Parts: sequence; structure tokens; C-alpha cells
Amino acid sequence: MSHTFAIVIESLVAVLLLVTVGYCWLLNKRLLRLKADEASLKATIGELITVTEIAERAIGGLKLTVREVNENLGRDIAAASALSDQLKKQLGEGDNVLRRLSKIVAAARPAGEQPAVSAAQANAAAAQAFAERRRHNGLAA
Repeated sequence: MSHTFAIVIESLVAVLLLVTVGYCWLLNKRLLRLKADEASLKATIGELITVTEIAERAIGGLKLTVREVNENLGRDIAAASALSDQLKKQLGEGDNVLRRLSKIVAAARPAGEQPAVSAAQANAAAAQAFAERRRHNGLAA
């Protein structure tokens, strides 16, 4: 009995050794696949780092461009505001000149005369008459 018992134990050890060898072979295949994936993962990480650096440089360039555009736009807005103020002043002065010319035309017109021309035409004619009168007196308009 002891002889059969030893054979059974030895057979059981042989089977366990075969299972261990098979499992080691399976683990070896998985480790090789993992190492191959590690190499591709390292390549992917390297590419990701490169792309990130390029993106950071592009973002820096965009920030600089935005600052420049903001400064230029601020200057343009300030210049436009100044021009707008200047135009408002000139329009006000033009209105004053037009009012004075209208008063000159009204004063030059006889009391009972009805205007046969439009106000703009009358103002233009009065301005021209005023300029002609100034020229005849020796002064330029």
C-alpha cells in the first residue's frame, strides 16, 4: 500500500507541476503583451507631451495677440471718441454759423416779402451775397 500511495502522490505532484508550467506559460504571454503595450504607451505619452508643449506655445502666442489687439482696440476707440467729440463741436459751430446766416437773410429781406425759395436756398444765397459784399469791400470771405 505504501507503494501505491507514493505513486498517487507522485502523480499528483506531476499533475500540479504540469498545471504550474501551463500557468507560467500563460503568465509569460501576458507579460510579453504587457511589455509591448508599455512600449506603445510610452510612445503615446511622448507624443502627448510634444503636443502639449506645442499647444502651450500656441496659447502663449494667442495671449500675446489678444493683448496687442486689446491695446490697439483701446487706442482706436479713444481716437474714435476724440474724433466724435471734435465732429460734435464742428457741427455745433456749423449750426451757429447757419443761425447767423439765417438772421442776416431775415434782416436783409423786406418786411412784406414772401420767400419763394426754400430755406436752404435762401441761406446759400445769403452766404454768397455776404461773401460777395466782403470781397467788394476788399476783404476775403
